[in-house]
Amino acid sequence: MEGGTNPLDLDNIRRTLVRLEDTIIFSLIERAQFAYNPRMYSKEGFADVLHTNDFKGSWLDWLLKELETSHAKIRRYDSPDEHPFTPHNQLPAPILPPLNYPPLLYGPSADPINVNPQIMDFYINLVVPTITKTVTDKLGKENDDGNYGSAGTRDIECLQAISRRIHCGMFVSESKFLSAPSDFVPHILSRNTEALEGLITKPAVEAALLVRLEKKARWYGYGARDESDAKEPSEVESKVRVEEVVRVYRENIIPLTKDVEVDYLLRRLDGMSEAEVQRLAKPGSKV
Repeated sequence: MEGGTNPLDLDNIRRTLVRLEDTIIFSLIERAQFAYNPRMYSKEGFADVLHTNDFKGSWLDWLLKELETSHAKIRRYDSPDEHPFTPHNQLPAPILPPLNYPPLLYGPSADPINVNPQIMDFYINLVVPTITKTVTDKLGKENDDGNYGSAGTRDIECLQAISRRIHCGMFVSESKFLSAPSDFVPHILSRNTEALEGLITKPAVEAALLVRLEKKARWYGYGARDESDAKEPSEVESKVRVEEVVRVYRENIIPLTKDVEVDYLLRRLDGMSEAEVQRLAKPGSKV
C-alpha cells in the first residue's frame, strides 16, 4: 500500500487503486502483443519437461512457482497486500528476518482470504483469449506463436497486478468499518451480504472508474503518436481492444473485489467477545 500517515485512509487507498489501473492496463497491452498460446495453460502442454519431482502443473503454474519461491525467500508474501498464486505450504520460509508490519487488517479475518484461484480462472479462460485475438487472428488457424517465455512473463505481471487490486478490497472494508462500525455490525451478525455490499458500493464511483479506464486504455493502447499525425485514435490500430479492458474490470475485477470486501466484513467480528460486539453496535462507537 502507498506510504503515508494512515494507510487505511480511503484517499490513500484510492490513490493506490488508481495507480494499479495503469499497471493493469499496461500489462494487458504487453500480453496482447503475443498469441493466445493455450499450450501454456494446459497441465499436459509441457509435461515432457516439467512433470518431474511431483510437479504436475502447467507452464504458467511452473513459472509462478519458480518466481514466487524466490520472492517468498525475500519475504514478499509477509506483506499484508501480497498474495501468492502458489499455495503457501509449497513456498519456502523467508531467509530475511521478519518486518514489523503495523496491524492494518483484523487478524482472524485477513489470513484466509485469497481469491487467486478465481483470478487465475477468469484470466486464463476469459481475459487471455480476448485480448490476444488480434494477434491470433493474424496467425490464421494458428493460435500459438511459440513465445512461451515472453507471454508467460507478461501473464505473471497481469496476474500479480490484478491480484493486488482485488485484495485491496480488504483494506477498503476495514477502512469503512472503522469509520462507522455500528452500520455494519447488525448485517454481519445476520449474515446479510446484500446489505453489506450496499454499504461498500458507490455506483457513481464505479461509473466514473469505467469511464476513466476507457480513456486510459484508449490513450495507452494507441501509444505515443507524433503530434503532427492527422489521424484520430479511432483510425489507428490499437494495441489492445479498449472494450475488453473495460469488460475485464466491469465483469471480473469489480465483482470479485466486492466478494473479497464482503467476505472480509463477514469475518470482521470473529474472535470478539459478545460485550465488544454489542459496544460496536451502538451508534457513534469506535474500534
